[in-house]
Amino acid sequence: MKFDIIVIGGGLVGASLVAALKDSGLKIALIEPHEAAPLPQDASWDSRVYAISPGSAVFLQSLGIWQRLADERVAPVYEMAVFGDDNSAHINFSAYEIGLSELAFIAENRQLQAAVWEALKSSNENIQILCPAKCVSLAWQESCVEVQLEDGSRLEASLVVGADGVNSWVRKQADIEESRRAYHQIGVVANFSAELSHRHIAYQWFRRDGVLALLPLPDRRVSMVWSTTEQHADVLRNLPAEELCRCVEEASSYALDALQLITPPVGFPLNFVHVNQLVKPRLVLIGDAAHGIHPLAGQGVNLGLRDTRELAAILNARGMQTDCGDFMLLRRYELARKEDILALELVTDGLQKLFNNSNPTLARLRNLGLEVTNHLPLIKNRLMQHALN
Repeated sequence: MKFDIIVIGGGLVGASLVAALKDSGLKIALIEPHEAAPLPQDASWDSRVYAISPGSAVFLQSLGIWQRLADERVAPVYEMAVFGDDNSAHINFSAYEIGLSELAFIAENRQLQAAVWEALKSSNENIQILCPAKCVSLAWQESCVEVQLEDGSRLEASLVVGADGVNSWVRKQADIEESRRAYHQIGVVANFSAELSHRHIAYQWFRRDGVLALLPLPDRRVSMVWSTTEQHADVLRNLPAEELCRCVEEASSYALDALQLITPPVGFPLNFVHVNQLVKPRLVLIGDAAHGIHPLAGQGVNLGLRDTRELAAILNARGMQTDCGDFMLLRRYELARKEDILALELVTDGLQKLFNNSNPTLARLRNLGLEVTNHLPLIKNRLMQHALN
């Protein structure tokens, strides 16, 4: 089978790219090895959530995805309160201060996945979804890329898009170099109901044992993301429910008073991954296949969606006679994305190093920095504007 584009990886970023190209006239295949799990029949909550920026929400809305989410499963964020590790330093961000209605939206991973796949099912005949299907080899030719699937099928495409995550198989097959460093931390996630209303405020504490965030969910629910040491993560995941609640209450300075566990804690390892190239002839990387950053800024998925927006804009605007795998065309994407990616890599990695350090001088400086920045509206607004895209 011959296609113009083969997208490998059907997560939110890869599937959104296919949706963004549905009217391009290109013949596209989406390959995903895992069938999407159906949404639960009960009202249970997914422990994995995303902080979706207003810019990303507008993009998903334009693809017919965002409006498929039930309003009662999405929580807007009006303010963000960030605290240092000395119990006094803090910085506050407010949507009202910059003339916006919200800073972000908190949405569940599985709700977003279900919405994007529903949007794809209503797409035109130029889109073919191969799921479950697993790639076993890629072979680059001058005019195409040959893709072999586990069932023996062979596909050809002018362009292959790697959207298969931070441990990208596509990236490895293309021999693209990466700089990888383990943070030796685990992101522990769980959901709670709270005695006090969160008032649509996202809380974050830079602690000596890691970064703790409580993100607002609908009603009085919150989603916890605690990026902490591997040893501490093991302790958290093995605590009885009541003890975990008491631990999070104390660590969050009782900001929401008593907590009750809704979903059991799970964890995922945290790594920094810098990719030296985003493109090669007839290949482009997007999403976590193109970068891996610390979750402390909550910007990983938005960074990937900005990849998708840029690549889709370039491919949709190409001349009809232009080969969609043309290297110079793909270089435009790489040049457009490198600054944004590098900026977030430096900020998130730098903050992780700064706060994951017991040096008392650095401790004073980082907490002073929070306080000073909190009183400089121009700098605060600049920080917020980048995160809103």
